[in-house]
Formats: sequence, structure tokens, C-alpha cells
Amino acid sequence: MKYRRLGKTNMNVSVVGVGTWQFGGEWGVNYTQSRVETILHRAKELGINLIDTAECYGDHTSERFIGKAIKDQRQDWILASKFGHKFHANFDRTQHFDPASVIQQLEDSLRALHTDYLDLYQFHSGSNAHFDNPDLWETLAKLKQAGKIRHVGLSVSPNTNLYQVDKASQNGIDVVQVVYNRLDRQAEVEILPSCIQQDLGVLARVPLASGLLSGKYKPGDRFTNPDDVRSHRENEEIDAQLKEVGKIQLYEAPSGVDMAAWALAWCLRDSAVTAVIPGCKNSKQVEANVKAISLI
Repeated sequence: MKYRRLGKTNMNVSVVGVGTWQFGGEWGVNYTQSRVETILHRAKELGINLIDTAECYGDHTSERFIGKAIKDQRQDWILASKFGHKFHANFDRTQHFDPASVIQQLEDSLRALHTDYLDLYQFHSGSNAHFDNPDLWETLAKLKQAGKIRHVGLSVSPNTNLYQVDKASQNGIDVVQVVYNRLDRQAEVEILPSCIQQDLGVLARVPLASGLLSGKYKPGDRFTNPDDVRSHRENEEIDAQLKEVGKIQLYEAPSGVDMAAWALAWCLRDSAVTAVIPGCKNSKQVEANVKAISLI
């Protein structure tokens, strides 16, 4: 494994982490505790020390799986979660960014994760109106002083939202999480340069473009499981992206190299990116993700 300094946090994180949206049950697979434990234990064996989760990956469902899996090895992990949303059925969420709600979300997350602190607590894809609330940032600063969170992060959306990123440091934000992959390079234009200027750690989310960069799919393939969030996307959009993936495989990815590993290494080639946080359905996918290390 390779490690990089996560911006001004000075934490050394594995360049490949574990994204855990899928544990909440919205990617066509229902997880069990034993399945999650197998994934995370293999990740640890391979040197991964970063787990990224959220309050709304299920109703703290992902967090509960993780908490039980690592409760006896908490000190070995850099644990990141998020705030701002409440999970409801059918891929629905409501937004809750007021300070009182954020405090309650944190308490619920800590309980689910079987821990008394988070290494990173992230503003989760909120609007600029929610972002421009001094009381929120004052509340987070107090939670840091109380030792319940160690660092504050920003999971920015959309990934062109320079307004929030440019104000990160003044709001006590140390880390930015942004969509970045070979099919979506918008962050390169303004977001990543701003992160470099402010010495912010960068977590690249959706680095495999929701699996489209894994090399497993071809134009015409369909996500038909209604419990898979990808089934709600337009087929024309997916086909266009898969055609682009085909060109990338042909002209960019070295012959014989695993496409998923290449795609993760592609993200990590940018010095602004600290780590990628791909999802994984099983331990074999964890192993495949870690192959990216040999390509950077």
C-alpha cells in the first residue's frame, strides 16, 4: 500500500480507501454483517486504512455494519462520515443541515459506528444556502473542541461548486470530497487547483464512474434491478458513457491491464488527489482496486 498526507490534517491515508454507499442497499445487493466484515478485514490486510460512509447510506445502515466490523480495531482506521440528510425509502432523502439536527446526526452516527469520535465529518452535498450558515460552522468547531470530530470535510456537489471550495479554509474545512474520474474531469478546471492552494486533502469519489469504468459493461447493457440506483439513469446517457469507455480501453489503457485498476490509478496520477474511495461488493473487488497501487 501507498499512503499520502491528507492535506492539513497531516493524517496519512491509504491512497485507496473503501467507499460504502453500497452497504446501505441501494446498489442491487443486500449486505449482511458477515459480508461487510469479510470486505473490511481483507481491506485491512491489504493496508487500506480509510473508510468513507454517510448518515444516509440507508438509515445509518452502512455505519452500523462498519461499526460492528471494526469495533475491536477502531484505532487502525481513519473513519469518515457525513451529515445533512435523512434516508427514506425509494432512493429518497430529506435535507437537515441546521445545527441541532447535525448534532443529533453525529450522535446517531457515533452510536452506529461504535466509536466516540470521527476522524472526518463531512458537509454532505448541501446547497450554498445551507453552507452559508455561520451557526453550523461554529457548532462543528465546538464538536471538534469536544473531541467528537477531529477534522471537518466538504463533500461538494455539484463538482463545479467552486463557491464552497474557495471558502473551505475560512470555515475550518480540511478535506474536500469531489466526483473525479476519467469520464468526469470537471474538478480539474477549478476545484483541484483551489484545493492545492489551500492545502486541502482531496478524496475522489465515484472514481470508477459508478462501475462504468470497471470494464465489465458494454453499450446496450442495462441495470434492470430496481434496487440498483443506476437503474434510474437514462439509458442513452449510460450508452454514451460506455462508448467512451470503449475508446479509453482501446487507446489509453495499456493492453492486459485491469481496467478498474487503471481507472483508479488514472485519478491518483494527479498530485492534488490524496485518495480514491471506490465501492466494492466483495473482497475480490477490494483486491482488484488495490492493484492500482502498482500503476502509480
